[in-house]
Amino acid sequence: MNLKDFIRSIPDYPKEGILFRDITTLIKDEKAFSETINQIVEKSKKFEFDKIAAIESRGFVFASAVSYILKKPLIMLRKKNKLPADVHSVDFELEYGTATIEIHKDSLKENDTVLIIDDLIATGGTAEAAAKLIEISKGKVAAFIFVINLFDLGGYQNLLKKKYLVENLIEFPGH
Repeated sequence: MNLKDFIRSIPDYPKEGILFRDITTLIKDEKAFSETINQIVEKSKKFEFDKIAAIESRGFVFASAVSYILKKPLIMLRKKNKLPADVHSVDFELEYGTATIEIHKDSLKENDTVLIIDDLIATGGTAEAAAKLIEISKGKVAAFIFVINLFDLGGYQNLLKKKYLVENLIEFPGH
């Protein structure tokens, strides 16, 4: 099954010049979604990790299914002011703006290893912020797995340069 066939491309969303890769068309197809989860689970076997972290919001969809299958705890990395207890926060740049991502301070124990899952990597700002949150929490990033790598936007390569292990299922150009 070619998962690329299930990704809808929307030009000029959320702003002019952006070609948005929409995973809702993949998720709504039960066979494509199941295949996606199976591929993430298979790729995750390359790494040793204690917990899975999901990046808000589309990362939750994939990471929760993987967490269930692998019987690993799930940590949610959320947008600012979405977590009710004490948090660590990291501000970062997006391709089309700025944002803040947070983690509960009690999500990790010292030296917990964490697999970070998200739907897509573009410029890498969100992924780098997620890694910082894990490290601020005294955990270690085991690896990243993305469904989509927008290869020409540089985020994947930036993570590799920072010595993170990175996997993806499919690739598209970013524009």
